[in-house]
Amino acid sequence: MKIVSILFALGTAAAILSSCSANSYSKDLKAEKKLIEDYIAREHINVIKELPKNDEDWDEKDYYQVSGYDYLYYHLVKRGPKVNPITATQTAVMRFKQYTLTVNADTADYWTTLNSAYPLEFTYLTDYTKAPTAWHVAVGLMEYSDSECKIICPSKLGFTDDQTTVTPYGYHMKMKIKR
Repeated sequence: MKIVSILFALGTAAAILSSCSANSYSKDLKAEKKLIEDYIAREHINVIKELPKNDEDWDEKDYYQVSGYDYLYYHLVKRGPKVNPITATQTAVMRFKQYTLTVNADTADYWTTLNSAYPLEFTYLTDYTKAPTAWHVAVGLMEYSDSECKIICPSKLGFTDDQTTVTPYGYHMKMKIKR
């Protein structure tokens, strides 16, 4: 009987701790959404619901709210020459700047060989260990080598050390396709 009481107490404590953790994670997700919304307002970003048909139709502050992905926003800075678009299993070679969306942003810079000797490489639509889902989506939207974009990325679609880290990031990315 004593063992049953101890097991019951441990189970109850685990349920309470799990519930507290879930509430905290839920609050973190709400805070993340608010941070993204605040960033969009602070930067005067114009959220558009349809991907522009022509590259010339992108205004500097237009960000496409990517269909099917909550809180993922994409902005085409520059499209590379429209020759040989990337296909599944090709290698995307990325240079990027990663920054937090807070007022005083923290930045990680992998833009040039001065910042990082080697660019990040990953296999498009195959390798999700070196690049998060949001990057695969962005590469698909950029399509061509020498393209450049910016994205606003929620934690669930970006780089995270574990599933409970809730930090959204902005990325400015340049892509080359390795042939």
